[in-house]
Amino acid sequence: MNPHPLRTRLRIAATIALLPPVLALTACGSGDTSGTTPAGAQASPAPTDDPVAAVRKVDSVAALLPADVREAGTLRVGSSVGFPPGAYYPNGQDKAPAGQDIDIADAVAKVLGVKLERQDASFETILPALGSGKYDVGTGNFGVTSERLKTIDFVTYINDGQGFAVKSGNTALGKKVTDLTRLCGLTIGTGAGTTFEATLTAQKGVCAKAGKKPYDVKVYSENAATLTALQQGRIDVIMSTINGLRYQAAQPASQTTFLGEFHRLDVGFAFKKGSPLTKAFQAAVNKLIKDGTYARILQKWGTSASAIDTSRINPPEHT
Repeated sequence: MNPHPLRTRLRIAATIALLPPVLALTACGSGDTSGTTPAGAQASPAPTDDPVAAVRKVDSVAALLPADVREAGTLRVGSSVGFPPGAYYPNGQDKAPAGQDIDIADAVAKVLGVKLERQDASFETILPALGSGKYDVGTGNFGVTSERLKTIDFVTYINDGQGFAVKSGNTALGKKVTDLTRLCGLTIGTGAGTTFEATLTAQKGVCAKAGKKPYDVKVYSENAATLTALQQGRIDVIMSTINGLRYQAAQPASQTTFLGEFHRLDVGFAFKKGSPLTKAFQAAVNKLIKDGTYARILQKWGTSASAIDTSRINPPEHT
């Protein structure tokens, strides 16, 4: 345990404050962004088109909600707001978040005729809090994995997954990482409580089997801290979401290079096991897919390549 956690946080915050605004705000890795936005910094502006504006309640879909939810008219959402294009703060944390996940959730809520009570939460705390009843639904680019399916129900809305990025100019790993043995001897930074951390931990023995030095994993709860560590040479590689890393690499200030897709995962709304909300959410997502709203949201955020044809409840993990 760090004996001076406050001092460490202050050092991290001071380092991040020196970064260009886009660099600090496009850092990847699903996790809490609390304290990562320097005062006065502005992220890349959000696209101005609003495909959600025309969405209306669909009575036949809303009827799938439990009666008490229809009567209350609200749902509590645990929301991890981290980085574009998924969910981020384009105008500072005192303003409304934006992103693909925000738009999809808001569109689903309009189809269902309910309002979302969105509560910011760190990525790693949301899934456990669903079981305790703190939230009705969780959002935060949650990938569907076999392990998570043991305790969580999912309603899918996009296909994203795992990828890698390095500091621009680092060509040691080539243009794509397809095998974790390529990482042997290196230090990888990733987000706390993510599928990336789980994958790296579960596969840590691959290097020993290959007769190579093991890789080291550094876990960060703040997105910008991961990118700061990369730029300062404290880690060699970032493992995070495909869409997030691709977006980040397109921002010149980030000075990163995307190393391609490693493992695809369905991503979905998360619920406690046995939640009565899943069928209504699935029907709402499918309605948005059918009427074209879904495609317009993904086009807005540059994620059309991750579109799904139909929403599913608890699909098996991609192999």
